[in-house]
Amino acid sequence: MSKLTGLLILLLLSSTLQAQDIAVIQYKGGGDWYSNPTALPNLIKFCNQNINTRITAKPKTVKPESVDIFQYPYLHMTGHGNVFFTDQDAENLRNYLLSGGFLHIDDNYGMEPYIKKELVKVFPDKELKEIPVSHPIFSSKYDFPEGLPKIHEHDGKRPQALGIIHEDRLVLLFTFESDLGDGWENPEVHNDPEDVRLKALKMGANIIKYAFEN
Repeated sequence: MSKLTGLLILLLLSSTLQAQDIAVIQYKGGGDWYSNPTALPNLIKFCNQNINTRITAKPKTVKPESVDIFQYPYLHMTGHGNVFFTDQDAENLRNYLLSGGFLHIDDNYGMEPYIKKELVKVFPDKELKEIPVSHPIFSSKYDFPEGLPKIHEHDGKRPQALGIIHEDRLVLLFTFESDLGDGWENPEVHNDPEDVRLKALKMGANIIKYAFEN
């Protein structure tokens, strides 16, 4: 093996080792956990190009009861319908979040009443609270002085970033009435203006950056 070939192999191995995965949660209850299939791949591409991440292009899929969730610094949930956590799911998610993990739940419209009920199982002693616009998740890379951007209109309600904080760290983010994931999807899916898609991607990059660094 030549010196140059050996160097190239070392560089390739180094690149592989530095790559990081993120994952989508395949939850129970019948809700469409698989919705917005192009969203995360597009967000990953945007982050790798703009905030110096090295995330594997295709997100993994994990179940909430699996020990595999501990491999990922960022877990994503989305959908329109029912969500159900068993006691095992809830305990595993709680341990993951308390040990340094981060869960982003993006309501794709209709998820909110179900997920709020199930989160009580995960954190019976904590409640979702609105995150102030001064929180670093709104400025970790891109500035959002007014907080969570509105991407899609549903019920005429303002967008809200709700969260659960443990020891001064945001461990769970629930984005409601914003539909960030729709903004991350391929342009032809929703025909959103480019500036709206860019807002969604920038806010998503802020969330990824916060999750990776905190």
